[in-house]
Amino acid sequence: MGIFRRSVYKKPVELRAMMAPGAITAASLDAVAAAIRPGITTLELDRIADEAIRSAGAHSNFQLVDDYVHTVCVSVNDQVVHGIPGDRVLEAGDIVSVDSGAETPDGWNGDSARTFIVPGEGADPELVAQRRELSEATEGSMWAGIAALATSRYLGQVGDAIQEYVEANPLPSTGQPMGILRDYVGHGIGRQMHEEPSLFNYSTTMRGAEIKPGLCICVEPMMTAGGEEVYVEDDDWTITTVDGSAGAHWEHSVAVHDGGIWVLTAADGGAAGLAPFGVVPVPIP
Repeated sequence: MGIFRRSVYKKPVELRAMMAPGAITAASLDAVAAAIRPGITTLELDRIADEAIRSAGAHSNFQLVDDYVHTVCVSVNDQVVHGIPGDRVLEAGDIVSVDSGAETPDGWNGDSARTFIVPGEGADPELVAQRRELSEATEGSMWAGIAALATSRYLGQVGDAIQEYVEANPLPSTGQPMGILRDYVGHGIGRQMHEEPSLFNYSTTMRGAEIKPGLCICVEPMMTAGGEEVYVEDDDWTITTVDGSAGAHWEHSVAVHDGGIWVLTAADGGAAGLAPFGVVPVPIP
């Protein structure tokens, strides 16, 4: 990964400034979680997230990306990431990943994603169980990566932790580990939604950026229930599995500071998710 600019690492006052966009991003996903149901369209979820962000005095940073006009990405079933909201109607049992981000007027950013299983009657119970285990395993791999930030020296070790979690937790329905998207990775965050450094969701030969106070990083594993091969749909955005297997995407923005780590896009700073790993998040002073 080479040498990283000093600007990658934020000052304490800048870390504190990033708490607001993190909380607003989380609130937008809370609003989506409360609204998701059979019969709702992905565009309606986009509107709900947009209202939550604007009502907090911020705006969607997704809309700052060239040629993207929506507030969130909504990916359904075999779509893993970057799904464009539209007139698709959700059905009970669908697995839906929603990626959202907010930028506050002072120019700081938050970014987070969650995966949901659409509740409701009529869905195949076995299919629902398979999709739920995929989402839970993907979320678990994210928390394994976040926990590694508390004890590791380089980001490459975080990628190791994510892959180790995946390999140690095969999906019960298949007996096989999840497929890890190789071309889509985590990233730094701050004045822009996407900054250096990159964070791979798997082991590499590169040690990566140094983990030290001031680092803000988005940990975002993107997994499939089958193979790792994906393609870009005709809309030039949506990333979909070649074998038709379901996808899941979880993401949090995390700050490393003098006292420890704090998950900026979790209301409890990540306490519940980190507890199984023996890590206690520390508020940013």
